[in-house]
Formats: sequence, C-alpha cells, structure tokens
Amino acid sequence: MNRLEFIKKASLISTLPFISSTHSLSNFPKYKIGLQLFSVRDAMEKDPINTLKSLKKMGYQDFETYGYDAGRKEYYGFSPIEFRTILNDLGLTTSSGHYGLNALMESSDYKLFSYLDSCINASLILGNKYIVYPVLNSKYHSYDGYMLLINKLNQIGKKIEKSGLNFAYHNFGYDFNLYNGKKGLEWIIEKTNPDWVKLQVDFYWVMRANKITPKNLINLAKGRFKLWHIKDMDNITKDYTELGCGSIDYTKVLPSPNASGLEYYYIEQGGNYKINSMDSAERSIDFFKKNIQKLI
Repeated sequence: MNRLEFIKKASLISTLPFISSTHSLSNFPKYKIGLQLFSVRDAMEKDPINTLKSLKKMGYQDFETYGYDAGRKEYYGFSPIEFRTILNDLGLTTSSGHYGLNALMESSDYKLFSYLDSCINASLILGNKYIVYPVLNSKYHSYDGYMLLINKLNQIGKKIEKSGLNFAYHNFGYDFNLYNGKKGLEWIIEKTNPDWVKLQVDFYWVMRANKITPKNLINLAKGRFKLWHIKDMDNITKDYTELGCGSIDYTKVLPSPNASGLEYYYIEQGGNYKINSMDSAERSIDFFKKNIQKLI
C-alpha cells in the first residue's frame, strides 16, 4: 500500500458524542469490550480497515493483536504508526498483543532479544500495555520443558518490564496437567517473578481441562491474572463456539475481577463459526452485553 492509499484509508475520523460533565461516570462500564483479533483473522487479512469499522459498529472498543511481522515491522500490512493512526481515527484502541516468542525457546540470547526489541518498539508505538507469550510448543510439555520456559519467561519479562510495558503468559489446557507433581501453571506461578510475569487466563481452556475451577485458579495468584479470554465451548464437540451457544455458564464460573487484578478482557472464538467469523463476533458480543458484561 502506497502512502496516498494509506492516507485515504486512514481518513476515518469518527466524532465521539459529547458527554455532559453532569453525567455520572458510574453509569459507564469499567472496562472496554475487547476482542482478540485472531477471532476474525480471515477478515483482517482481506480488509483490515473495513473489518475494524464493522467491529466498532457491533460494539467492540479494544483489541488484542496477533501475527506481528517482526521482519517487516507490520501489523496486518501496516507499520505500527499507520495501524495506530487507523485505530485512533476510528476511536478504537489496542491494549495487548500475542507475539511469536514461543518460537525462540532455544534461540541465542541475541536472536531472542533482537526479536523482542522489535516487539517492544512496535508495542510502544501502537500503545499496547501488554506483550503476551501465546502458546508453549508441545515438545516442551514436560517438567524440563516448563523449567526452560520459566527461565525464558523471567528473562523476557525482566526486559519488557524495564521498557515500561507488561508481560503475560497465556494458558492452554496442558498447563493444568501434572509435571513432577504440580500443574504446569503452578510451576509458572511459583517460579516466575510476579513483577515481570503476569498471567492471561483463557477460561475456555480452564473449563475444558476440568482440573481446577476459574475461581480457584485465580486464588492461586490473586492480583496477577491481568488479562482474560472469554469464549464458549460446544456442548458436544468441545470445540469453540459463540458465547451463549455452549456449555460455559459465566454467571456461575466467572471469578471476581478485583481478586483477579483484571485490567483488560477479550472475547475470542478461534474457529467453528456458525456462518462466518464476523457473524460469530456479532453473536458473541450481543450475548455478552446482555448476560456477561454486568458481571465484570
């Protein structure tokens, strides 16, 4: 995309409604409604600007990015400053991002930190508050693997914390398996520095693993679960599904945001769409606003 095309597409200034100073701020939700953009990755690949416009109309306000291209230094084909301009002009924000740190478990410190420097610089420009370690590759699903992971998380988290950003680890179902007598996530909580390594709880994977309840999980590290992923689980296949269409009753399982230390949450659906990803994003936010938002 050349500069003229970018300027034309980025000229999307949205006028926010005037809010009277006499209107109580208590009438407004504490948190923006977030979406992990992986949920609509096909739409973001085809037409990111119009996808963001459509998501805004649905009611999404904040996003978690994925797929940062460290070589080209791009999000969805745009430089960090270009993508931030697009978001700003639409009155949207991004507060967190998943980055490919998991691919560098056994890389040299030089390669790891070169990649990390690119992620940090891009995040600072974009306005992200969190860099997230997204997934632990299956070859490390062992006690030794978690010990290596813990070393890397501390190493990465220390550098990110010094930059003024925050770092978090995102759980999957395997993090609740036992490795030398403890759950993987328990090892992470116990052996990583809480100032350097925060946590992103994915409630779908907590419920699918069925080894601990969300509320009991939060109690293992109160105040440290800063980020949430909210998604539903199909009653039969246990695959992802739209909020309200599956087996997770958030009115019963959702933990206290205060106990969690919650700062941002994101609705997410990684696949198994009833029609398509954008339709699913709309179904989920509609259910969320009616049934879940008031609990947060």
